[in-house]
Order: sequence, then C-alpha cells, then structure tokens
Amino acid sequence: MPTQNRIVIIGGTACGPKATARARRLDPAAKITIIEQRENLSTATCGLPYFISGVITDESNMIARQNDYFRNVFNMEVLTHKRAVSIDRKSRKVEISDLPSGKNNTIEYDKLVIATGSAPIVPDWEGKDLDGVFTLNNLPDASAIRSYVKQLENKETVIIGAGLIGLEMAESFAKQGLKVTVVEALDWLLPKLLDFEVAAYVQKHLQESGIRLLFGQRVTGLEGSGGRVSGVITENTGIRAGLVLLSLGVKPNVSIARDAGLTIGATGGISVNQYLQTSDPNIYAGGDCVENTHLITGEKVLVPMGSTANKHGRIIGTNITGGNDTFPGVLGTAIVKIFEYNAGRTGLTESEARQYGYNVVTSLVPGPEYANYYPGGKQILVKLVAEESSGKLLGCQVVGPGEAAKRIDVMATALTSGMVVDDIANLDLSYAPPYNSAMDPLHNAANLIRNKRDKLARTVNPMELKEKLDNNEKFVLLDVRGEDEWELVRLNVPQSLLIPLPELRERLSELHTDDEIIIYCHTSVRAYQAQRILEGAGFKDVKFIEGSLSAWPYEDYLS
Repeated sequence: MPTQNRIVIIGGTACGPKATARARRLDPAAKITIIEQRENLSTATCGLPYFISGVITDESNMIARQNDYFRNVFNMEVLTHKRAVSIDRKSRKVEISDLPSGKNNTIEYDKLVIATGSAPIVPDWEGKDLDGVFTLNNLPDASAIRSYVKQLENKETVIIGAGLIGLEMAESFAKQGLKVTVVEALDWLLPKLLDFEVAAYVQKHLQESGIRLLFGQRVTGLEGSGGRVSGVITENTGIRAGLVLLSLGVKPNVSIARDAGLTIGATGGISVNQYLQTSDPNIYAGGDCVENTHLITGEKVLVPMGSTANKHGRIIGTNITGGNDTFPGVLGTAIVKIFEYNAGRTGLTESEARQYGYNVVTSLVPGPEYANYYPGGKQILVKLVAEESSGKLLGCQVVGPGEAAKRIDVMATALTSGMVVDDIANLDLSYAPPYNSAMDPLHNAANLIRNKRDKLARTVNPMELKEKLDNNEKFVLLDVRGEDEWELVRLNVPQSLLIPLPELRERLSELHTDDEIIIYCHTSVRAYQAQRILEGAGFKDVKFIEGSLSAWPYEDYLS
C-alpha cells in the first residue's frame, strides 16, 4: 500500500482553504488537516465593509464554505480555535495550541503550507487600546464595529489612513449616518494606488459626498474619556471622535516561519520560489504572508490581495500533491468602489515608474464609458504610463463614475502580455453604443502618447499649470469652448482669453506668435485641434492641458 501523503495547512481564510480543496481533488487518499485560530474557515474578508454598512445583512453570507462542508465534501480534519505555535522542520511536526484550554499537542506532516495572512499595522500610540478604536481584518472585527456603531452617540468618526479599506469604510460609515473625517499623512488619497492628479479627481467626489479629508497630517495619539475614545491628536490639531478606525495597511504574519528558520525576504514577507516553496522544499507558503515578484520591474513586493491568495492556494494544492505549477507574479492590480465612483489601477503609477528609473511618457484622457449619444453614460478618467523610448506599457489608472473595471482588466492583460502603446491603439475591443464608443478611452489614451511621441501633441498636466499660475507666470490661457460654456464654468485667472474654436482661424491676430499659449476646453479634444491650428499658423510655443476642465482638480481657480 502506498504511503499516505500527510498535508497540514496553517491558516483558513483564503489561500489555505483553496489549497486544501485543490489538494483533495488531486489526491483523494491524502490525509489533510487545516488549522485555523478562529471559528470559521473561508471568510470573505474583502466584503467586510459591505457587511458593516448593511449591504450584506447576514453574517453567514460572509462565510464562503461552512466548516462541515470541508469535513464532509473534502474529507479533511478541520481544527478551529487552534493556533500553530511552532514548526519542527527536522521531525516535520507542528505544535498546536488549543485556544480554549491552552493545551498543546503536535501533528506530523509530509507537506506543510503556511497561509497565515497579514495583520493590521497599529502604531504604538497612546490611547490605541481605548474602546471605540478598531482595526478591520476579520469577521469578528467587523461584527464588533457593526455593534459599536448601533449604540454610538457621538457620530463623529475618524478613519486614519486613506487606503483601500479606509475609503471603503468611509462610505460604509457615511451611509449609516456617521460624520466621517479621513486623516492621511501623505498629500493625497489612495497614495499607493493612484498618482496625485488622478486621486484628486476622486477626492472632489468624496468631499461632495460629505467626507472631510485632511492630508499631510500625522497622527501622534488618541485621547479618551471614561475608557472610550473621544478624539484623535495630530501634529497640527485635535479631532473629536466617537469611533476611530486604524487603516494604515497590513504587515505579513511571518513569526512562525521566521522562528522555524525559513528565509524572510527584504520586504518582510516569506521568501518563496515560483512553485511557492519556501527555503524548506517541504514547506510552501502563500497569500498575504509571502512576497511576490512584480511583473514589470522584477522586484519583490508585498501586494496583499484576496485574489492573489486564491491563485496561490490553487498552485500550492497542485504542487503538494506532486504537481509542477508556477506563479509568475503580480501587477498590483486593484479596484475600489467609493460611493458612486470607481478607482482602479494596474502596473506602475508614474511616480513609481520614475522611482524605478524609467524615463516615462504619460497621457491623461477623460471620456464617456460608452457612446456619448447613448443616454445614461458616465465619465471616466484614464491615465496611461509607458516607457518613452520603447512605448512599453508600464501602468494604467482609471477613475470615475463610469465603467472602470473592464478597462483595468484589459490593461492588466496587456501588461502581462508585454504590449506597447501601439498595440493598445489598435486593440480590437467590443463595440456597440450601449457598451462602448467606437474609440474606447483606452484607444484615445494610447493615441495621445503616440501623438506626443510623434511631436504632434504638446501638453502640460494640471499640476504643471497650477504651478505656473501660483507663480504668476506670463502666458496666454486660451479657452476654445463656446461662450455658453465659458459663462457656466471657467479658469478665472488674469491669463485667460476666450476664442471659441470655430472662430480661431479668423481671430489669430489677437494672439502673438511668440507668446506661450496653453489651451483648454472640456476634455482636450478641441484644445488639441486648436494647438494644431496655431502651430500650422506659425505659433512656436503652444500646448494644451491634458484632460482640460474634466481633469482639473483645483476648485480655487474655477468660477
């Protein structure tokens, strides 16, 4: 009789259950044990903000598979309320502590999987242990927050950190009638996801939705009264709060791996090879606790995502049962719903690409999600990032109320395939008026980069123009929209001049060929045409604002 393969899996949220299911399908005879310190396996942690808000009403809906399903269908031993304490690699044993009783015992393995996930970052601030101070990492956290909100008298709520979870929870709290302030140490929201000018497009929507945003403010502590939190202290001010959510990111749970002598990478995650093996070939690891290879840079990165954890789990389940599957890496693809807006990214942002030493060219293009004559369409803003010399695509960001996810997924596929800008410009995407324009915003974004490459389009981005305005530089800010549009909204600065595009050729004498002229319209389509007209007439220094008013984030300059 062949020897039974003894598989032990530490961690039962995403990667662990996926690995067990895959392993069982490939090896019906294996002895499989999964260890989880909480009550349930396979909890949908990515949906926790929607459970807290009440969009998902029943806690049972947050559990993808009940424990008995794993026992009965997958014929595995499910050990809940147990914590893996240590790994003896020489004897291939895992020491387990029973949390209710505190008693320890050991279990032997042939193949071991570490899927211990990540833990919220909690700075050592005074007041961090006060009632009403929460992190959000699991279902018990979500249930505790949901209960606390129901009895909350002081509705002022502070979220520290403007990342994915922080902004999802801003919406969740606001929809429950709480007054929400988001405090971010950096200068814009979603700083690990978006470039500044793209984030500013979302920022305006958040503020219109009633969210107070404080940027560039570092929290130094929390204060309380009667054991409950009552405020947040920053370097600049104090903020009243009846509830505080710490949303400062996560760190990989690697203590059991480190104590066992496994290699920990420079990022702080467990080091694994393409087969998701650790430095011990009998131990595999996946999910938030490991570092991944970035497909663009080749560098090791921490990108904790439930989608990645599930891919890891399937590959590990294959390999611990004799397979040879590999995981190539990640692009950092992510998307988030923020009230009526979507914000997504894949690959590198412009700031990240420059940090890695790329000489980049970008485009910033607003446009409708589908044909503008078909009713009900909503806007999106697309930013493409490419390598200037080769046209190789490096990243994409899409934000706005319109359909962003499908554009991000197209670009994730393009980046994985190593496409260049010209490939995107000619990509055969599906088209019908209810679904798309004849030229998708991705096509337009790629063509803007091509026009820059071919010295046809010359642009400034919103940040560059604001700096010129702040410095009171001398130039002509030419608006080529109609008079009715001008009266409705415009950039109200001394440099402004209105000449509608249809009148431009007849009114060239109002401009001087040596002037620096920066043109804008609503989306930059007319502004680009105006640039070409002026250059054809001998004007030497003509540019247009990328995205024009549709991408302009600075309210102070509008009237």
